[in-house]
Amino acid sequence: MNKAIVLVSGGMDSLVTAAIAKRECEKIYFLHLNYGQKTAKKELDVFQKIKEFYQPADTLVVEVSYLKQIGGSSLTDENIPVKDYNGSEEVPDSYVPFRNAHLITIATSWAEVIGADKIYIGAMEEDSSGYPDCRDSFYKSFEKTIDLGTKEETKIEIITPIIHKTKADIIQIGKELGVPFELSWSCYRNNDIACGKCESCVLRINAFKETGIKDPIPYEIEIDWEE
Repeated sequence: MNKAIVLVSGGMDSLVTAAIAKRECEKIYFLHLNYGQKTAKKELDVFQKIKEFYQPADTLVVEVSYLKQIGGSSLTDENIPVKDYNGSEEVPDSYVPFRNAHLITIATSWAEVIGADKIYIGAMEEDSSGYPDCRDSFYKSFEKTIDLGTKEETKIEIITPIIHKTKADIIQIGKELGVPFELSWSCYRNNDIACGKCESCVLRINAFKETGIKDPIPYEIEIDWEE
């Protein structure tokens, strides 16, 4: 049986990736990680709602709060405020050092136990924030590492279906797949109403504007969806 583990953070990228995995695989399993991020409570809440919508075969929620202890990111470190988006091309301080390697490693352990042969992750290289662990080459390399570090009969493929898409692209894909965007959460700053000013909010808002679709989640700021 074709089994896949899907990394589901609760954001719209992982939500669309989950929809793609649901279409392509016989059985899907959802993995959610709490790494001490400031919006952990909200992300876990939307993850549970996404789980109810897609009905995976099983779910796993893992605490990896040591990433908060390590710090170095505005998402986890209370001493680093979440900044408003400024359009800089430098790697932003919202980057959680090598986070996606931790996610893939945990997914690999679970995949080997349940016999899953695919891991889906909603990483984006061309329309992300320039995070180094979102590059296509990173996942190709990690797949080789998995092959070297698991049992001989274990064969696991890392699937990155939106790696070369833009956020506007994934909204269109999500629309075609009937994705419930109202269940997703992208804000880096708030757990109740999205701020509309942080990097993740701005990229999301701009993508919805580009597609001519109004984002179904509420924002603190007033947004002209017609402009």
